[in-house]
Amino acid sequence: MNRDEARNRIIFALDVSGLDEIDRFAEILSGRVGMFKVGKELFTSCGPEAVRAVQRHGGQVFLDLKYHDIPNTVAKAMLEAARLGVQLCNLHALGGLEMMETAATAVRKEFGVDRPRLLAVTILTSSTAETLRGVGIDHPVEEMVVRLAKLAREAGMDGVVASPHEIELIRAACGPDFLIVTPGVRPTFAAADDQKRIMTPAEAVGAGADYLVIGRPIAKAADPGTAADMIVEEILAGCL
Repeated sequence: MNRDEARNRIIFALDVSGLDEIDRFAEILSGRVGMFKVGKELFTSCGPEAVRAVQRHGGQVFLDLKYHDIPNTVAKAMLEAARLGVQLCNLHALGGLEMMETAATAVRKEFGVDRPRLLAVTILTSSTAETLRGVGIDHPVEEMVVRLAKLAREAGMDGVVASPHEIELIRAACGPDFLIVTPGVRPTFAAADDQKRIMTPAEAVGAGADYLVIGRPIAKAADPGTAADMIVEEILAGCL
């Protein structure tokens, strides 16, 4: 893996609340990360303009809104995401087969190959077995992740969002071409924060992750650009 390939694995989580912050981070990180994640906080604050602001800086976007609603509503939301020109967008796999299939079919029908890649969120990286039991799911986390990943593949999704600890299980169940996007990645110089099932960037890439979602270790660093460069070096070192 070369340096550009390592950079392109990194999705920076724009967990901020205003357009000024987008401009600040986009200027610092353009060319140092592969994509910018626009999530609920930023999208609620700024709406589609958040996506357009990243794009004005030449950045690619992962629209991380985790849709979960009736099938028709989710399909329409995913179509609107595609119209924004994002590269990745997602929904919750727990919405079920029909919801995912309806959305995937709608996006493919309207956009064909020129479309975002569609991801399904399996189990959030902040969740534990105790969390699942609290909502009536008695299966182990790993079993639920694989079950949901297989359901997503059956529904026509391009990949999943899952903890790095489930990468190898997902690969075995869904094959080498199924995208795996992994939050819960913390470089060796950063704290775990509220993530429970984490790995370092080198470990996650070594396990087979396609993309690593990393926010606070870059955003909270004294020099975000240097922090991003350090993560690239960690990935490269892990590939030696």
